Amino acid sequence: MPRRARIDAPGALHHVICRGIERRRIFWEASDRDDFLKRLETILSETQTPCYAWALLPNHFHLLLRTGNTPIARVMRQLLSGYAGRFNRLHRRSGHLFQNRYKSILCQEDPYLLEIVRYIHLNPLRAKQVATLQQLDWYRYSGHSALVGNRPNEWQAIDAVLRLFGKRVTTARRQYRQFVEQGIAMGRRRELTGGGLIRSLGGWSAVKSMRRLREHVKSDERILGDSDFVQSVLSAQNEQLEARYQLQSQGYDFRYALERVARLSGLEADQILKSGKQPARLYARSLLCYWAIRSLGMTAVAVSKLLGISQSAVTRAAYRGEAIAAANNLELVEGHNA
Repeated sequence: MPRRARIDAPGALHHVICRGIERRRIFWEASDRDDFLKRLETILSETQTPCYAWALLPNHFHLLLRTGNTPIARVMRQLLSGYAGRFNRLHRRSGHLFQNRYKSILCQEDPYLLEIVRYIHLNPLRAKQVATLQQLDWYRYSGHSALVGNRPNEWQAIDAVLRLFGKRVTTARRQYRQFVEQGIAMGRRRELTGGGLIRSLGGWSAVKSMRRLREHVKSDERILGDSDFVQSVLSAQNEQLEARYQLQSQGYDFRYALERVARLSGLEADQILKSGKQPARLYARSLLCYWAIRSLGMTAVAVSKLLGISQSAVTRAAYRGEAIAAANNLELVEGHNA
């Protein structure tokens, strides 16, 4: 079965779960965890990606992230590739460190944000990395210790979480900790790790019963939320795909995008295809990469081959192109909202 595309958009809330290949350990020493956190701090700061909760376990980790201007897929790719490379060199191993695809669940913010913060931060206790909540309060490798005020953490969105528990910091910390403590007896809560609506309703048998009663439920394991939320997310994604198919069916392709960019930039098409860092050429190639990927649905790999640059360079150019198109109200096809 082909993999379904990841779902993402600016402002989207994601519960990210990444495991070691064959569930093997991805952190062998404290220095491994420290290196991972340093990389995470750098990437989140550079991309301005808020992190509300996190926990590192021996063979996997959890993150609760909100998409900023940089897609979560790009954030994770940079984080995982950098860490895996250093880990393999240090420990003299080769091959994949992580499972092929991390799990990314797009979450409905209300009512799930705080539930997932609590779920993630209780993982070290459930995994017996710590024995008590008191030990968790000081645990280095979970965001909980920062929220209760025991460890500083500048890259974690501490204030954003605490504001949901009270205006005064001391009161908010106390209320947050009580909230976490109440979650200990709730167990692992599998409904918070994907397909949440189905599981919270009691499984597929319960859903089928509801459908027999004409209570229709929309579900998707990539999304955690109620039926209306799932439907709205999938509808938005389908609209994007339909726009791409419409353009393709009307004959708009890479050559058309190239010629459109050439007219806008005042350059010849051949000049745009040649490498160079002149401002006009960077402007043109950025727009071309953006429209090729976002409007025409081409892969970064395919575009990189056409332009003779790396995949990562194409991705960076596409982000620049998105900003250029938005600032100047430019579309691939004039008058067509693609």
